[in-house]
Amino acid sequence: MGHDHGGHGHGIPAAQAASASGKHVRRLSIAIGLGLVTFVTQITVGLSTSSLALLSDSAHVFTDVLGVIMSLVAILVARRAAARADRTFGMYRAEVFAALFNAFLLFAVAGWVVYEAVGRLGEPPEVPGLPVSVVAVVGLVMNVIALLILRDGAAESLNVRGAYLEVMADMIGSIGVLASGLLTMLFGWRYTDPIIGVAIGVFVLPRAYKLGKQALRILFQHAPARVDLPALTADLAAVPGVTDVHDLHVWTLTSGMEVASAHLTTVPDADTGVVLAAARRVLADGYHIEHATLQVEAAACDHPGW
Repeated sequence: MGHDHGGHGHGIPAAQAASASGKHVRRLSIAIGLGLVTFVTQITVGLSTSSLALLSDSAHVFTDVLGVIMSLVAILVARRAAARADRTFGMYRAEVFAALFNAFLLFAVAGWVVYEAVGRLGEPPEVPGLPVSVVAVVGLVMNVIALLILRDGAAESLNVRGAYLEVMADMIGSIGVLASGLLTMLFGWRYTDPIIGVAIGVFVLPRAYKLGKQALRILFQHAPARVDLPALTADLAAVPGVTDVHDLHVWTLTSGMEVASAHLTTVPDADTGVVLAAARRVLADGYHIEHATLQVEAAACDHPGW
């Protein structure tokens, strides 16, 4: 009852492959620097002018910068762990945990902003117009630069996407503070601040929920949403010589790194090497899964399943 094992030709993921986040370390570092400039500027001017709007937004910026720092640390930890021979999958999941933490952080801050904004509707604080507007412009410029730097990475990596959302929330906050400062200077209307606060919370909360949901999906080892498992099973079963596909598992190790394993039952005289090569092509070309462990079994083999 012999069966052959076949894998991909690219080695173990943690040892040789780079995650989607690893390519963006420098950009994350720049985004952190820009965020710190915004935070220091806001906290300094906020304390000197007693501007509640700026102090509140500086707290929001601080949590966002902290979230981006955690994203960067997670990538560096994962990269360093890849050199350990006993960590065959490295520590790429650290990136997913960071993304999940970012989601919780975003959710908590957005909820706090909404709560504070609703409380201020009854007695809106007086916001000094000119200094608030100037600082808001500085923050807006910093955030736009950071967004442009992280935009490509956000499309590839869940971890970088979390950092991208942090910066986006900061940008919206800067726009809100700027609008509040300008309206205060021009019309003396103090309700802008709490109304903008509610708008920021409404914008951020659903995005934080989506980010957290995606991170949990990876941690629970669900199949990637983009992979149609019945279709994948059918495509593998259509490989010449394959009569059955079972124990198929597909999961995401970290953003941009999907992994699969499967048992393929073949006709007795099938060429194992040909079957493995064809199955690997199905996974790589049709589903962009480069890391797979495939087991080929003769039709007479019994498989208890997993």
